[in-house]
Amino acid sequence: MKYIIIGICSFLIAYLFDFVSLKKIPLAKLAIGGAAGILGGYSTTMVYMQKEKFFLPLYLSHLGWFLLVVCIFLLFYSLFWEIPFRKTYALKGVGDKLIKTGTYALVRHPGVIWYALLLVALLLISRSKLFLIAAPIWIFMDILYAFIQEKFYFPKMFPGYEEYEKETPMLIPTRKSLASFLASFGKRRLKNEEERLGRR
Repeated sequence: MKYIIIGICSFLIAYLFDFVSLKKIPLAKLAIGGAAGILGGYSTTMVYMQKEKFFLPLYLSHLGWFLLVVCIFLLFYSLFWEIPFRKTYALKGVGDKLIKTGTYALVRHPGVIWYALLLVALLLISRSKLFLIAAPIWIFMDILYAFIQEKFYFPKMFPGYEEYEKETPMLIPTRKSLASFLASFGKRRLKNEEERLGRR
C-alpha cells in the first residue's frame, strides 16, 4: 500500500503546478513537475513489479502491450506536442495559449483519458493484484486534478476558456466533439499543404 500512497503524493505535488504557474515563481514549475514525475514513475513501477498476480488469458496481455504503446504516444502527443512545451512546463508563468484543436477538440482533458487507458494497459500486462487497487485510485486523483484545474486555474489562465467549456466536453467525447476532432486534423493538413506550396 505504501507505493499507492507515494503515487497519491505525486498527484498532491502536481496539484501545485498551476498555482506556481499563476504566481510566476522561478524554477518552481520544473521542481514540482520533476518531483511529481519521479514519484509517479517510481510508484507505478513498484506496483507493476509486485509478485502477487491474478490470472488473465495471454491474449489480454498482448492487447495490453498494444494499448500501452498507443497510450504512451497519445500522452506525449497531447501533453508535450500539441501544447507549447517550454511555456507550459519550463518557463516562468503560464502557457497562455488555449489549444482547442486536435485531441483538445475531442475533450478538454485528453491526457486524463490516455493516462487511465495507460494504467489499464499496465494492469493487463503486469497482472498485479496491487495494480487492481492502485489504478482506480490514481485515475480518481487524475480526474480530481482536472476538476481543480477547471474550477480554480484554467479560466484565469486562458482567455475564452468559458466558451471552450461550452463547445467541448470535459472528459467524455460526444458525437459533436468527435466531428470537431476529425475536422481539426483536416484543417491542419490543409494548412500544412498550403505552407508547403507557399515555400516553392
